Amino acid sequence: MILSLSQVACARGGRLLFAGLSLSLDRGEAAVVTGPNGIGKSSLLRLAAGLIAPFEGTVARAEPMALMTEDLALDAERRLGDALIFWARLNAGADAQARVTAALAMVELGALAEVPVRLLSTGQRRRAGLARVLAAQAPLWLLDEPGNGLDTRGVAMLERVVAQHRAAGGAVLLTTHQPLGVPDARTLALDGFVPA
Repeated sequence: MILSLSQVACARGGRLLFAGLSLSLDRGEAAVVTGPNGIGKSSLLRLAAGLIAPFEGTVARAEPMALMTEDLALDAERRLGDALIFWARLNAGADAQARVTAALAMVELGALAEVPVRLLSTGQRRRAGLARVLAAQAPLWLLDEPGNGLDTRGVAMLERVVAQHRAAGGAVLLTTHQPLGVPDARTLALDGFVPA
């Protein structure tokens, strides 16, 4: 088991977003969280990451995780490669530079390693966020709307790296408003857990 949510409820701003949610992910598994804006998809990922506590229920992670949100979490004034190396050094594992170089190649940003983060386009910023997740080499990926801002080629790249991560024994929990090809993923419609 990489991630286990048991009878979880989440409250934000004095409002109960969802309750009674249970989910477990093991190696190679994925779940796609869907639902309208404001229903708690991003809050669910933050809860799974341990950034917020559940209102009820329990969350357990047996493996390290990497979180990708709308916030890029990269220093806008640094060169892309350097900004990614900062995060890669925080994660255990071998050579941060090699991990970042490989991650940039996988998301097709290798040629932009020397470009300041602030100069990246929207789609390039999303790819850079995914590169940060890849360089972490964490077994569990928590991806919040990872396809936002990506063109058709970018979405295909995202689907490819998610499939490769799963094939290598990783697990993925992601939220999305758009169709993504994540074969054999469980779909978790969050609106089915909204209290009446």
